[in-house]
Amino acid sequence: MENAQLIGLSRQLGLRRQLDVVANNLANINTAGYKGQNLLFEEYLMPKAEATAFETPDHPLSYTNDYGSAINFAQGAVRQTGNPLDVAIEGEGFLVVQGAEGELYTRAGNLAIGPDGLLQTADGLPVMVDGGPIEINSEDGPLSIARDGTLSNDQGILGRLTMVTFDNPQNLTLQGKNTYAGENPLPMDTPQVQQGALEMSNVEGVVEITRMIEVTRNYASVSRLISQRDELQERAIRELGRVS
Repeated sequence: MENAQLIGLSRQLGLRRQLDVVANNLANINTAGYKGQNLLFEEYLMPKAEATAFETPDHPLSYTNDYGSAINFAQGAVRQTGNPLDVAIEGEGFLVVQGAEGELYTRAGNLAIGPDGLLQTADGLPVMVDGGPIEINSEDGPLSIARDGTLSNDQGILGRLTMVTFDNPQNLTLQGKNTYAGENPLPMDTPQVQQGALEMSNVEGVVEITRMIEVTRNYASVSRLISQRDELQERAIRELGRVS
């Protein structure tokens, strides 16, 4: 396969992965606390060939390389739900939850009380309060969550939601169930949460649909270029084969 076709193929692979990211954003447009993602691309230059028999010097070959992804941590819209177990984080910060292999972090505030009485996320991950899971007894009265994350009921103060932030949230890695993993979390002294509300996804449907159309058109354009290159190569082989 010629270099031009390989370069086109590298672009196609990048566009396909970008389309997967856009589709995932659209699938989570109604997921509480979800943050939109985007692929990061860079130019990858192939080393120059060492052959010296060409009449003109070799030129570097420029490929497309998707080297990572970026997460948009901008605040999503806050929607009032009236559910006392819903909390919307205002500004920066993450709730700390207990994963299978250690602490994880999330912006999804749609909490629930599990069958065992533990305060947990909608996906069943225990929510950390003062550094550990907490059991809520519904018979002790309604749960109240103050602006600083302090939990209380008729029995008094139960503890405060463990919340952290990071120097560079872009270093966080997605772990599934709308959670992230990261190193060196910084405790928050003055978190701001709102009870009875949820921070919704910050994905804008119109923007993502526009991106999907653009990616699809670019993919089709590269496909046409590769097909034209194939036809040109086949024609050259046929014509040269007839030369006596």
